[in-house]
Amino acid sequence: MMFKAFGKNPSGEELARVENSSNYREGIFHNPGNAPVMDENLSFFKILWKFLNKSKNTVPPGPLPAIKTDLKTLDPGKPVIIWFGHSSYLIHIKNRNILVDPVFSGNASPFPFFARNFTGTNIYSPDDFPAVDVLLLTHDHYDHLDYHTILKIQHRSDIICTSLGVASHLQYWGIDKNKIVEFDWWEEKQVTDEIFLAAAPAKHFSGRGFARFKTLWSSFVLKIGGFTIYIGADSGYDSHFLTIGNKYGPFDLAILESGQYYEAWKNIHMLPEEAVQASIDLQARVMMPVHWGKFSLSLHPWDEPIRRVVRKGAELNVQITTPLIGEPVILNESYPDKKWWLSV
Repeated sequence: MMFKAFGKNPSGEELARVENSSNYREGIFHNPGNAPVMDENLSFFKILWKFLNKSKNTVPPGPLPAIKTDLKTLDPGKPVIIWFGHSSYLIHIKNRNILVDPVFSGNASPFPFFARNFTGTNIYSPDDFPAVDVLLLTHDHYDHLDYHTILKIQHRSDIICTSLGVASHLQYWGIDKNKIVEFDWWEEKQVTDEIFLAAAPAKHFSGRGFARFKTLWSSFVLKIGGFTIYIGADSGYDSHFLTIGNKYGPFDLAILESGQYYEAWKNIHMLPEEAVQASIDLQARVMMPVHWGKFSLSLHPWDEPIRRVVRKGAELNVQITTPLIGEPVILNESYPDKKWWLSV
């Protein structure tokens, strides 16, 4: 079961589709500008030593507060976003449900002893969800594509949208290829009558084993019910945010990664201040920081990302919403902004 979770890289017909992408060259996908994943001046062993000796403040001192919202009785007239910690969230608009990168197995790795969730953060399970119109999977890293969660929740959705090549993992896990819709960068698709999606570039990487860059990683633009939402996934900061903003903006909400950064991989994970600037580049009315608050995958204090985002947002006059896990964000109505992490 554990090894099944590693998935399977593209082959056969799936590989042929991958090879047709202009972003795929010499057997791998490439970042904009071919940015390296790791700082070449920092050795693997030096980084490993830092992880083995990291500070205790990378984990909260106590359980994190959360709200158990009934997801099956959401008001169909309210445009709601509910965050489940890290990069998992539900978008409920016009009585349609888009579930992004669900991870509810308790850890962000194929090994149950590694990358466990913070106490109090795993209060939702696949059984809590109504029918899902679109299950959106941005890329194949374990903290975004969780084998155990996917197996339990994929039956609730008739459509799975993802980046080019990720279908290979899903089909290996027994999911019907006819329900999977893949995207290359800048591809646009009217997925249903109400739901429009476009894939956009990101500066990141992919891989569930030793091989990297065999599947694509993407951000997504969602248009539904008169709203435009940016689904940021993982990315280093660069000019692509400005390009996306000029092409698809303004955005009613930009959901942007703000945690798990470190100097060694600054090219593929933004600093919190860069995430705030990215929301400006995107022409977003409100920013919601994610990729924090559930797992410790880097070396910074667990609450440092949100503290730095809020401080920079105030400096640049960017509206930041900071919901508890499970607390509804209602577009054009309610943007929770309490500094709840201060009381943990």
